[in-house]
Amino acid sequence: MITAGTAFLEALKEAGVSYIFANLGSDHPAIVESVAEGKASSRGFPAMLTCPNEMVALSAAHGYAQVSGQAQAVIVHVECGTQALGGAVHNALRGRVPVLIFAGATPYTQEGELKGSRNEWIQWIQDIADQRGIVRNYVKFDYEFRTGRNIKQVTHRAMQLAKSEPRGPVYLVGAREVMEEEVSSVAIDMVEWPAIAPLPMRGNDAVELAQALARAKRPLVVTSAVGRNAAAVPELIKLCHRLGIGVLEQSPVNLNYPPEDPLYMGNRWSEPHQEPVLADADVILILDSDAPWVPTLSKPSPGARIFHIDVDPLKQDIPLWYFKAQRVFQADCATALAQINEALDGMTVDAAKVQERTAHYSKLHDALVAQWHQREKLNGVITPEYFTAALRQQIDLDNSIILSESITNYPTVINHLRPSKPGSYFLSGGSSLGWHGGAAIGAKLACSDKLVIALSGDGSYMFSVPSSVHWMARKYETPFLQVIYNNGGWRSPKMSTLAVHPQGYASRANEIGVEFDPAPDHAAIAAAAGGAWARRLERPEEVEAAITEALRVVRQEKRCAVLDVRVPHL
Repeated sequence: MITAGTAFLEALKEAGVSYIFANLGSDHPAIVESVAEGKASSRGFPAMLTCPNEMVALSAAHGYAQVSGQAQAVIVHVECGTQALGGAVHNALRGRVPVLIFAGATPYTQEGELKGSRNEWIQWIQDIADQRGIVRNYVKFDYEFRTGRNIKQVTHRAMQLAKSEPRGPVYLVGAREVMEEEVSSVAIDMVEWPAIAPLPMRGNDAVELAQALARAKRPLVVTSAVGRNAAAVPELIKLCHRLGIGVLEQSPVNLNYPPEDPLYMGNRWSEPHQEPVLADADVILILDSDAPWVPTLSKPSPGARIFHIDVDPLKQDIPLWYFKAQRVFQADCATALAQINEALDGMTVDAAKVQERTAHYSKLHDALVAQWHQREKLNGVITPEYFTAALRQQIDLDNSIILSESITNYPTVINHLRPSKPGSYFLSGGSSLGWHGGAAIGAKLACSDKLVIALSGDGSYMFSVPSSVHWMARKYETPFLQVIYNNGGWRSPKMSTLAVHPQGYASRANEIGVEFDPAPDHAAIAAAAGGAWARRLERPEEVEAAITEALRVVRQEKRCAVLDVRVPHL
């Protein structure tokens, strides 16, 4: 006989979980006891890492899954810890990241009827009507263990759902009495618990798309996250090169297409102008994008033929959503792109048209590159573009993991760092700030041989709970380079306000509630909490040497380095 807590840990091990990112409480005695027993008996349970903050815990699991593709687990304390997951669970849902979240629940007996019955005063005030409802809008599946006898089967069902496209977080709850229950060990054959196989397109649909792209005058791919599956990127490059198709990224959350490629047309976010290549396109292929354009700012021409491929093309959990397309396909993009390329193998393609399209887009790309180079020039102050270009000169991008939560500098990081290897560049995929710190720990655990670089704004740095992040980084030996683009506040809300009220009172006000004055000593926080090497940069002549030393510290001393880079004030 084993306890249900032990059965749960066995199930996580069977599901391929390497790490449990845990913030433990009074609801977890069965888990704590099972972990201790597992160490004594060499059961080989997943490693349990102490996470002083729940947002950091889930962000670490998020980063690990993004880099490795393997779902991890998070344990939090009843409804309090569930709420403290905060925006991290939003990020996991929107980032399509598989992760299992387990929370205890307050005991359901109070007079000693069962082992685990209430014995602390907090267990009355932590009892709420619908704990699972806290996160129901943000998870693919939620369930409460009602008995330990099927705890492994329920756990594997949850993981099966988390790992199936569209992937995402799942949430399980177990009260103390259930987790303490003695049960018989259950043998599980993991062959019988697969994720859903990638969905292909129908053969005729692939032929139709191949023909439409081949015959177009100005074919264009628009994508945000086709690179979530790294295997999709070489298929996309192959397709674009053989037909002369331009690629425009809209708020990209992954490395979707190499910025140095002559068919790369840049990345858009919410810039208040029409994108010329989007308006010019007569055939548009949307690949894995939650919002391929912002219609009030930029949109295709009315006559454009639009095709959309996505594992969730109707975005069923986004209430207000419609982007018109003539054909919509529910399919895995990597599989669909391979099918389109295969369809082209049997077609005759007009080589002259391909050459003309390639030359057209290459000319636009050359102009884009010239803009990048111009912005990297030194003009007396440290600009985000200048610093990012200097960083690019000193790192091996093919052996680095780049995590960007730089917000208004999202395009700066892509344009001036220019990562090109699939699976090397990530955003959270969501919009709740603070992901990058925990994600850096998870990414380093997943790829210990890679240099991990987290780039953030000063606002997103504070959201990341750096005191917890850097304590964990030291304890679990996951050093990374932290870069803070410090413009003295939240620039994004200011830009949003000015976009709606360009001549309003806020445009003339000295302060509008987004400034960080007096400025925090961001680097010192990391140094105090985790022994990080820390440096504030205020002059351009400091940049090169500081980057060199920071990289040496991370690589040789195996500790975090933080560069607080003072860029022009917001």
